[in-house]
Amino acid sequence: MKRSGTADLPLHYGQVPLWLSERMSKLGLAIVETIALEFSTSEVISKLSNPFWFQSFGAVMGMDWHSSGITTSVLGALKKSVNPHSKELGIYICGGKGKHSLLTPQELLFVGEKTGLDGNNLANCSKLAAKVDNTAIQDGFQLYQHNFIVDNMGQWAVIQQGMNPDSKTARRYHWHSQDLKSFIEEPHTFIYGENQGTILNLTAQAASKSREGILELSKESPAKIMKEMQYLSMPAHHDVRMEDVNMKRLGAMLWATHENKPEDFEELLLLKGMGPRALQSLALVSEVIYGTPTRFEDPARFSFAHGGKDGHPFPVPVTIYDETINTLQRAINRAKIGNGDKIEAIKKLSEISRKAEQSFTPNSNFDALIQKERNESYKYGGKTVFGDAKPPKKRPPNTNNQLELF
Repeated sequence: MKRSGTADLPLHYGQVPLWLSERMSKLGLAIVETIALEFSTSEVISKLSNPFWFQSFGAVMGMDWHSSGITTSVLGALKKSVNPHSKELGIYICGGKGKHSLLTPQELLFVGEKTGLDGNNLANCSKLAAKVDNTAIQDGFQLYQHNFIVDNMGQWAVIQQGMNPDSKTARRYHWHSQDLKSFIEEPHTFIYGENQGTILNLTAQAASKSREGILELSKESPAKIMKEMQYLSMPAHHDVRMEDVNMKRLGAMLWATHENKPEDFEELLLLKGMGPRALQSLALVSEVIYGTPTRFEDPARFSFAHGGKDGHPFPVPVTIYDETINTLQRAINRAKIGNGDKIEAIKKLSEISRKAEQSFTPNSNFDALIQKERNESYKYGGKTVFGDAKPPKKRPPNTNNQLELF
């Protein structure tokens, strides 16, 4: 098998507030259900095995866009909301953080009983993936989270995370069964993390002789280890900066949703009545559902859907968040009874944004955009872990209500 890759993230501590975790569960379920409905459960597994997509997924759900907390909170929210619908969806999420990770094999045996899949084989895959990342790749990260996601066709992904207290970073490892060749020869699809110096990697193809008896010669440079993996490294800074975002993509999306009305586009008529700010969030959610892998190279951009719980780039606009959930849920319910017009309109929203990029030139008013979102957050029930958003003390200088990013 090939690991899909890795991701390195700054360590963050603290709990996700209940008001956010409940919404994350609802939005996460709606996004997963839409992907399964529009594509397949296999596509859900594939997306989860991509660290760029996973980080964007967490950001669009209002989690801190770059922190290690995305892994635990997103997978916890999904397990809570997806598993009660597993029979209908055909997707099962096992494992978790700490002691819950140890229950993964037992949970997979139960999944096998319910689906007819080989639970023993799945449990063995889970154990081997954990063994490789904890033991065969001696990179200084000790695993503390292990999740195994499987569909009823037997396709699976593993997402697990280790901690390095010395560097105060976490490393997330992604695996995908579709590329399964060998657990001991370059198994990962992604490792999400930052180079930490020389690594002892017993899974590199070049280390096959070492596995045969000369393990002490198996040290390889991180560059060689990472050569066939997609690799994502998050910066230490917490705030969202211009260099973290593809400005052309962000600006085109804002133009499409703020300078136009749904009735301006025939494809969006079923979204008539949604305000510009709600369309902004829905456009980014639409991209998470329908976007191709190259669209997720700047996960920070997706935090412009629902902000972040720590206030970066701005407080979570709770009423907008709820409107996103309700709109997506209604579209799913219509599609289930054979009426896919509304879900098609949501798909078109991200397509219109992509088309706008072709002739779009953004300006540099990025900081002004974030300030505007913060100033207006109270209007949308803005919240952070520190409390409710308040109206600005001084009237913002931009009184024409334009985003001024175009």
